[in-house]
Formats: sequence, structure tokens, C-alpha cells
Amino acid sequence: MTETPAPNAAEFWETRYRDGGRLWSGRPNALLVREATDLVPGTALDLGCGEGADAVWLASRGWQVTGVDISHTALERAAGHAAEAGVRDRTAWERHELGETFPEGSFDLVNAQFLQSPAPLDQQLVLRQAAGAVTAGGTLLLAMHANWPSWQTEPPLEAEFPTLRSVLDELALPETDWTVETLETVRSVSVSPEGVEGFRDNHVWRIRRGGDA
Repeated sequence: MTETPAPNAAEFWETRYRDGGRLWSGRPNALLVREATDLVPGTALDLGCGEGADAVWLASRGWQVTGVDISHTALERAAGHAAEAGVRDRTAWERHELGETFPEGSFDLVNAQFLQSPAPLDQQLVLRQAAGAVTAGGTLLLAMHANWPSWQTEPPLEAEFPTLRSVLDELALPETDWTVETLETVRSVSVSPEGVEGFRDNHVWRIRRGGDA
């Protein structure tokens, strides 16, 4: 039997955004709002920013945000969202195929919400690069799906979901330099495209780097 080749990541995401119309609600991820509301604004890096809702929310709260995505179409929509929200001057947009290239610089907040992909992605490498981009005194904020939604009786593809511990082990952050502030699994309502209501579990990590910012 011939194996179906893995989709090219850039083509996969560009096609999905270009041919599918707007994908997301335009509202920031709830776990970002929960975990970042009390942080003092500074510079932020939003990895896998998609159509820009998280970056725009951060910018509206005073952050200077760099949003990164693999899709040109997504970044164009993100820039448009920022302009409509009046935060164009507090946002910048960069195209990167994470795992291949990574933005330069260090940031007070590095945010990666649901950086999980059916297309090839060296997630372990990207997360380590994300941690390396956090400045002294800054925060690494991650959220990932922990399982399929409860209504998903036939998963569309094989997928390995992380555990809270496995991500910490992969990051291998020295305990002398980093403090885990949030390590939690959160259950939220999930509704299928057909309107079936269920739930989905998501993991969240908020980890602060030691030192003075």
C-alpha cells in the first residue's frame, strides 16, 4: 500500500485560509485572556497568529506585538484586523515557517495558542525556540488541545496530544531560571459544525523566566 505523503505545511495552511474564507471568530483565545490580563504590557511575540485576534487583543492592551504565521493570506487578514481595531502602529507581521525560520529578538511575552498542525511541524524545536525568545523577567504562555472534542467520535486523522508533563520535559527549562506559574487542564464547551454541544480539554502553561526584564 502506498502511503499518502504528508501535506506541505505552507501549501496546506495557505490553501486553507485562501479557499476557506475567514476561519476564526476574531475574538482572542480565552486562555490568553485569562493568563495575560494581569501581565504588564511590553513586547510580545504571537506564534501561529492566524488572522490576528490574539495579537490585536494584546495590542489593544498596550503591548507592542509581532505576529507570526506561515500563511500570507492569514497575515493580510491580521493586518486588516489590526487596522480596523486602531492598533496598526502597535503590530508587526512576519511570515515564518516555524521549524525552518524563527523571528529575531527577545520579548516580554511569547504566546503560542494551539500550535498544533496536521501538516509537518517540529513542535519540540519551535517550543524550545519560543522559550529562548523570552527575555529575562518575561513569560512563556502556551495552550494546546489535550484531546479531541467529546463529539468527535471518528477523529479525522491520527494525532498525539501532549500532556502537561511531557511539554515541560521537552522544554527542559532549568528550575533555577524558570518558574511555572500555571500548569492546568481546562475543560471548555465545544460545539460541532452540526451544532452538537460537548466539551474539549485544553492544557495551559504559563512559565516566567527569572531575572530583571
